[in-house]
Order: sequence, then structure tokens, then C-alpha cells
Amino acid sequence: MVDWESINSIFLDMDGTLLDLYFDNHFWQEFVPLRYAEQNQVTLAEAKLSLRPRFQAMEGRMEWYCLDYWSQALNLDIASLKAELASLISVLPHVIEFLVAAQQAGKRLVLLTNAHPKSLELKMDKTCLNPFFDAIISSHLLGLPKENSSFWQALHTRESFSDEHTLLVDDSLAVLRSARQAGIKYVIAVRRPDSRQPAKEIDDFPAIADFRELMPVR
Repeated sequence: MVDWESINSIFLDMDGTLLDLYFDNHFWQEFVPLRYAEQNQVTLAEAKLSLRPRFQAMEGRMEWYCLDYWSQALNLDIASLKAELASLISVLPHVIEFLVAAQQAGKRLVLLTNAHPKSLELKMDKTCLNPFFDAIISSHLLGLPKENSSFWQALHTRESFSDEHTLLVDDSLAVLRSARQAGIKYVIAVRRPDSRQPAKEIDDFPAIADFRELMPVR
């Protein structure tokens, strides 16, 4: 899928790429509505019906990824709720093997996530993946989500990389489109970000079911 001799930097998404998206899907689709229902004395079905359009309205915007925004909007301590479910945070299969192989191949590894810093800290504490990375960058530091093509220009102010020699792996097609539009040469999708859901059919980008398909050639 890529010319490994040409790759210097590897940008890796976190949720749905390195980590099982089941945690986030369950958190936002079930756990938050449950706590919202309890707080507002409505049924779970009513809470889901109320929250769904509010969530959809923020997709692809910084607010969607901001725990502080949702804590204020829903009157819930979202960071604390995430910590309650931390046992569900898990690394997807063969991720560690890939990270080790990429390190041994001398590639610069950058974790590039839309996750809020509080969520990022929780997940790094739980998974202990941070030592693998040369840099860890949350889009909140740049003020733009990865879906925005201007994000990649802003990223150049924090990270030295060549578009022609960079690989991005992400489960979001919107992010992959923005990266491709910005000039990132190698963009790879993830077919199965949530281990409890079937693999997606992806036609727009080269895609992997797991990282065994993308092991660097040493």
C-alpha cells in the first residue's frame, strides 16, 4: 500500500485506529444518554432522542471533541464519566506489533488525534502507548479539527514533515479526505474501528482490517 523507503513520518489517529472505538461508541450512544436520563428524569429512549440531533449538529467541529463543551451543554462531568468506563478502553489487535516495527524501521511516529487533552491523558494512562511516539498532538492545540483541510497547514507549525514522505492512518473518511486535499501522499483507512461491529466497505482509500496488513519492511 505504501513505499516504505519513501516514508519518513507516520501520523496515527487514536480512537478507531489504535484504540477500539467500542469505548467511545458505547460512551456516547449508551452511557451519556443513561446519565442524562437519570439527571433529567426522562426515559433512556427520550434522552437518546433528545441528544442525537445535538450530537449530529456538532460532528466535524471542535465542539464535538471538547469534553468541556459537553460538560457545560449537558450539565454532566464528561471527563469523570469517561474515567468511570476506563476499563473498556483497549488497544486494537496488532497495533503494538506495528508500532514496534515502525520504530525499528526508523520512522518518526506521531499520534495525531482530535481527542480532548483530558480524554487523551486518560487513554494514554490506560494503554501506556505514549512511549512509542516521538510526538503526541491534539487538534485542540491547533484550534482546528483534522477534518478541516487548514489543519494540516497549521500542523506544519508544530511538526516538521514532508507531505510527500508522510503516511496517515485514520478511521475517519472525512479526515482522510482533508489530508489528501492538503497533499498528504499516503492515506490509509481502517475498516474495523469498532471490534464489535462488522468491517466497513471502503472504496475511496486503501484500507486495512488490522495493522498486520501494513507492517513496515525493514
